[in-house]
Amino acid sequence: MQNLPQGIRHFPGFLDAEAQRALVEDIRAVVEAAPLYTPEMPGTGRKMSVCMTNCGTLGWVTDKAGGYRYQAAHPVTGKPWPPIPRRLLAIWNEVSGHPAAPEACLVNFYSDTARMGLHQDRDEQDFSAPVVSVSLGDDCLFRVGGTRRADPTVSFRLSSGDVVVLGGESRLAFHGVDRIYPRTSTLLKNGGRINLTQRKVSAR
Repeated sequence: MQNLPQGIRHFPGFLDAEAQRALVEDIRAVVEAAPLYTPEMPGTGRKMSVCMTNCGTLGWVTDKAGGYRYQAAHPVTGKPWPPIPRRLLAIWNEVSGHPAAPEACLVNFYSDTARMGLHQDRDEQDFSAPVVSVSLGDDCLFRVGGTRRADPTVSFRLSSGDVVVLGGESRLAFHGVDRIYPRTSTLLKNGGRINLTQRKVSAR
């Protein structure tokens, strides 16, 4: 295992098979209430390769006109986001080390060919709280660096049930997903990877 930047914590196999299946059922209920949609890049309107939705009092969205932001309603249905499942909140309580609850959980679905370029999670007002990420489904190659885009990066494989925490000195670390490894998990019937990232958004 490579040495990770200070503030990055990786918990391999944090969720066992039963816990993973239960969490997938929770996420299916979230998607039924707040359907997956394809977000757009600001300015260009280029479609991202992931599909996404949210749960919590706030949800992270992006589109050509409005750019990156948090809002209280689904951008397609106009309905409030469903609440964060209690199983996810329990993970936050166990690993975040932060006293306040998360307000948003971004749900990203990666197909076999999807990826996520290096980026920072910096649309929140409260950087004292970490970002807590849960992987479900197929493995991926996760890349993380420093707080400048030009900083060196390290890559490591994430498997279903793994949890990663970006906090402390690495709360604003650049990170991304270089590739998905198809058919490395049988958790999702049709394959693919679900990534769940819980965030504390407001400064209050």
